[in-house]
This record gives sequence, structure tokens and C-alpha cells, in this order.
Amino acid sequence: MSVVTLRVNGQEVAVPAGASLLEAARAAGVELPTLCHLEGLTPVGACRLCLVASETGGRLLPACATEAAEGMAIRTDTEELQRYRRMTVELFFAEGNHVCAFCVANGDCELQDVAVAVGMDHSRFPYRYPHRHVDASHPLFALDHHRCILCTRCVRVCDEIEGAHVWDVAQRGSECTIIAGLDEPWGAVEACTSCGKCVDVCPTGALFRKEDTTAEKHPHAERPEQLRRAREQQQWRNQ
Repeated sequence: MSVVTLRVNGQEVAVPAGASLLEAARAAGVELPTLCHLEGLTPVGACRLCLVASETGGRLLPACATEAAEGMAIRTDTEELQRYRRMTVELFFAEGNHVCAFCVANGDCELQDVAVAVGMDHSRFPYRYPHRHVDASHPLFALDHHRCILCTRCVRVCDEIEGAHVWDVAQRGSECTIIAGLDEPWGAVEACTSCGKCVDVCPTGALFRKEDTTAEKHPHAERPEQLRRAREQQQWRNQ
């Protein structure tokens, strides 16, 4: 197996060729905050929380979506990066309607976890309080757009693992939203297999099971293992 050698915060690290900067950072013992990234899904660099700084060009790179290259040198802990990460989390909270006390994911929410990790206890930005809706048309699950952070995990797991292609992203800018089918009620989309994978990978309380109440969402720790089993099942069906 060919390897590449690079430096992470001054520490020399060797990783397999094709590994990402996120994997290199983890090999160096550095845990970068992420929200859109999940092992087993194609990285998209949507949340920008895992940005790292290149020591050579000074550019900021999304670690999850940037391949490690021989001789690279990156920093993960600069004051600039810490400011950016906190600001990003503040914007997530200001842009949506995240009322944690009344959320099924309260206490098991990756957005909450990241907020604690970056030291964010309030937002300096004015809250937008957007007018969004809840799609409860599916018999088992519901989608609360108020808590969606557009990480696209649901889109990718439905496409890449389940192969049902139920979810997509519509509109642009501040009007961006997750849609089911051709912008139909979720319960009306015949392609949905009701597998629940999109619910399992959601980092917030945007997607949830109807029987769940406050602070009852399933633990995130199960997700990588669920994805692994789901991918194996999909490969078995395709044989």
C-alpha cells in the first residue's frame, strides 16, 4: 500500500494514498468538528467546520473533502480557524429555529455537541426566525424544516446506500431546502422504502420517528455501524 507523508500541526503523519486531510488529522490525534461528514457517505464539505489552514499557501481547506498530498503541511488549531468555527455554529443557530428544549434530539444532537466543542453559548447574529413547515405526511417519520441545517446526509444516504433517491436540495441561497420526490409531501413519494436511514443519519432533530418525544432520538454512536450493515445489504442485493 502506497502512503503519503504530511505534517499536521508540526507532527509528521503517514496515511494511505487517497486519504483525506480529516483522516490525516485523526491519525495525528486531532478531532476536527464536523456536521455534514459521516463515514460511508461521499464527503461534500458543506458545513465548513472542518476547515484547516495550509501552511504553504495560507488557504483554508475543507479537511473532509481534500485529499492528503505528499509534503503538505496544515494547521488545525489557529485562532482564525477557531473564530470561523464558532461563527459558523452561531450562524447555524441564527439561521434556523433551534429550540433545543422541545426537540427530540435534545441531549443527542451533533449541533449541540459542536456548539459545546467550539465554545459557543450564544449567537452574536440576529435570529431570522424563518417561516418553515413540518412534513408529517409519512406514516412513520416526520421532517421538521425548522431544525434542518442542510448537511445533505439524508440526500446522500438515500442515494448511495438505499438507492431510493427520495431526497434532494431545492432553491438557492437562504431559500435552500430539502425536498422529497419532486417537491411532494414525503408520504406521497412512492420511491420511499420507509427504511429510516435518513432519520438515523440526521445530526439534528430535523428528521425523526413519530413515536419519539423530547430527548428520545436514537444515539448517534450507532450510525457508522448502521451504515456499514446497510451498505453490505445493498451490495448483497445487487449481486
